[in-house]
Amino acid sequence: MSTSFEQLLDENLSTVIMKQGSLVTGIVIDILENHVVVHVGLKSEAVVQVSEFYNESGELELEIGDEVQLTLEAIEDGHGNTRVSREKAIKQEVWKRIEDCLAKDSILKGLITGSVKGGMTVDVQGIKAFLPGSLADVIPTKDLEHLVGNYEEFKVIKLDKDKNNVVLSRKAVLQEVNSEEREKLLSTLAEGQIIQGVVKNLTDYGAFVDLGGIDGLLHITDISWSRINHPSEAINIGQKLDVKIIKYDAEGKKVSLGVKQLVDDPWVGIQSRFPLNTSVMATVTNLTDYGFFAEIDKGVEGLVHVSEIDWTNKNIHPSKVVQLKDKIEVMILEVDEEKRRISLGLKQLTENPWQVFEHTHKEGDRVSGAIKSITDFGVFIELEGGIDGLVHLSDISWDESEESVRSLNKGDVVDALVLSIESERERISLGMKQLESDSFGDYVEANGKGSRVNATIIDFSDERIIMNLSDGVKGYLPMKDYNNSMSGISLEEGREIEVVIANINKKDREIILSLRALEKQEEKSALKDNAIKNKEIEEATKSNIGDLIKAEMQDSDTKDD
Repeated sequence: MSTSFEQLLDENLSTVIMKQGSLVTGIVIDILENHVVVHVGLKSEAVVQVSEFYNESGELELEIGDEVQLTLEAIEDGHGNTRVSREKAIKQEVWKRIEDCLAKDSILKGLITGSVKGGMTVDVQGIKAFLPGSLADVIPTKDLEHLVGNYEEFKVIKLDKDKNNVVLSRKAVLQEVNSEEREKLLSTLAEGQIIQGVVKNLTDYGAFVDLGGIDGLLHITDISWSRINHPSEAINIGQKLDVKIIKYDAEGKKVSLGVKQLVDDPWVGIQSRFPLNTSVMATVTNLTDYGFFAEIDKGVEGLVHVSEIDWTNKNIHPSKVVQLKDKIEVMILEVDEEKRRISLGLKQLTENPWQVFEHTHKEGDRVSGAIKSITDFGVFIELEGGIDGLVHLSDISWDESEESVRSLNKGDVVDALVLSIESERERISLGMKQLESDSFGDYVEANGKGSRVNATIIDFSDERIIMNLSDGVKGYLPMKDYNNSMSGISLEEGREIEVVIANINKKDREIILSLRALEKQEEKSALKDNAIKNKEIEEATKSNIGDLIKAEMQDSDTKDD
């Protein structure tokens, strides 16, 4: 037995080139508690830690007479011992396997151990390799965490042993594996078909589902009839899923999938289920700056626009009224089944304060309220029910002066008259000046254009003479008109003169006066008087001559008799 064993050693080791770092084959001659004795064909046997021979399960699968690969570290270490390493030999074997995989374009297995910048780390029997994120899957994805801990198959695309640099590709394997399956699958796919797949990846816009050789896109809008903000709210990576092929591009090899299409469309017949002006319970699903969405039925949402939240506060933010998942009552305002739109209202569940005001007030009523705001076009006054009435700038004061507006302050309580009520348009017009008599209006009503009036000089400039006509009523005499007149009146403050109202501008509330018009009136009047006198003289003269002729004719008749 010993002779044959020695012969076997000689046969196996006779061809081995013994040098430091070389890979040698040894034969196990003894297994001790902590060491394994190996004969490698040298003067002395080598001793290796028994732990170097444990497998991945922590078991020792080794017997006397087994051949083992070892790396020769030293033929003689100075103490007469041969030093070898099983671990280094394994690494050399792995490196050799990696090199062969690169040369032959074959598959290599490894354990994905974690994620790093730009990709993942892979353990190939103790050799650390790098898997770029772009080569991790057929479809690029940012989320690769689901691959950590998986044993996967790879292709070697780059190798630099000196720098311990190994770059792998999982994508190349998947493409190769999927190619045959894909062709078979593509030949059987058809729109409307229901097929089972596995969720492969999730993105913000949807999910990629492996159909068994080809990936289909399940868009987020086709996952559920109900609103979801991210696919992860409804499905998970690795989940088996029944999907419906809603679109298939055979030429481009693109497949669009749907899940919600597997159940009835909740929008069909929506108008009959939700009549207008009826109230329903709803769940708040989303808040926006322009309103909030509420689900009135599974998969059916409506919008409560910000204008339909409150009767008086048109700019209220939805978050001030409702929160996500709140159960609330809303009213159906509009249903468009074709466009899949429903308008909902919240304020309609309470009394319309504009209609209440219209029922309790009429035009000409006196109201009181605090000034809510002052704008360039008028003043808003807060009325009963929290609604506003507008006093237009032209209705603040009869003279429409800026001073009348400046005298008002936010918060001041003022009185006004109701001028008009338009509840449908949510408009109430008010007037403040209507509470006072209009001295200007009263004056021009009594004294129209062409009237002769008395006026008192208040002030004058190169352009015009300002004159007082009545309490609160002024007129303006152009200086050009004064200079062209024949009056010879001296300009003195407080002097009263007679003038004619030449023009009335009701819009600007101005009365234009004239001396020349007065003089023309007097000239015309004088001419008229003169003409009347001349006519009277003429008629009188004609009468006298007629009487004389008549008398002479009478005398002549008498003589003849």
